[in-house]
Amino acid sequence: MGVRIRQADGRDRDRIVAILEEAFHHDPVSSWVFPEETHRKAVHGRFLGVFADVALAEGRVDLLEDGTAAALWLPVPAGEPEGEDTTPALMRETADPDNERAELVGRLTGAVHPHDRAHEYLLMIGVLPGCQGEGIGEALIAGVLERCDREGVPAYLEASSERSRGLYERLGFAFTGRTVELPGGPSMWPMWREPRGV
Repeated sequence: MGVRIRQADGRDRDRIVAILEEAFHHDPVSSWVFPEETHRKAVHGRFLGVFADVALAEGRVDLLEDGTAAALWLPVPAGEPEGEDTTPALMRETADPDNERAELVGRLTGAVHPHDRAHEYLLMIGVLPGCQGEGIGEALIAGVLERCDREGVPAYLEASSERSRGLYERLGFAFTGRTVELPGGPSMWPMWREPRGV
């Protein structure tokens, strides 16, 4: 699929957040974190903006030039992280201070994140709803996965729906065997991809 992709920078932040907000507005996890739709519409962009800020500062964001999709990546070194991960608390503080779910989702996914090997972490990928199912997401992340294969680097993500899990399985990701269970809500599927031989 011929798509034009560029690496985003801080000037693209608002566009990235808008893509993520629209792409994840009805996602099972976002709907669990913010069950009431009017409230979700009001705070969801602030919540997702934390992910965009982290990826822009510490990783990379690949953006389709037509503004229909974005992929957020973080390089994760081997070994247990030093100190406490403050991102989940920042998610809650920034978006919805009275909503413990805004922090809990980050704590629960962080608790199962593997740290024994360095890897690329697909923190989030969003495709505008009208463009989903056209292969855009796969095309958007293909470049990083090809680099992972060339350099012998694994990749990791958490699928937030059965549909996205199927896509990632086609790209070589495998379920790690332990779901993240959101209390009274949906499951998430941590997935790992070994680099493919080139």
